[in-house]
Amino acid sequence: MAKSRLSRGIQMVTGRANLARLVHMSVSSFNVHFKSATSMSPPRYQKVLRLQEARRLMLSTMTDSGTASQRVGYLSASQFSREYSRFFGSAPTKDIARLRQETGAWM
Repeated sequence: MAKSRLSRGIQMVTGRANLARLVHMSVSSFNVHFKSATSMSPPRYQKVLRLQEARRLMLSTMTDSGTASQRVGYLSASQFSREYSRFFGSAPTKDIARLRQETGAWM
């Protein structure tokens, strides 16, 4: 149950105002507390979660990058590819091929 809830959370675009309301804080107070706990802003944190989940999906289930990007909530495959490349240092297909070769996965 927790995993499916987390997956739904990764896909949803949850506004900071909604999150702040859930924890009974102002938006600015929420931002300060969130950043002190995670070292990232809420949008950055959500982006990192999405990218890591997409990478996990592509590596462990042979999901292609377009499908993985949609499953984690990206509306644009090109935006996903740009952000993935910036975060992991190479395009999704190249990164996953390299990881599979290094680990011997799916060979």
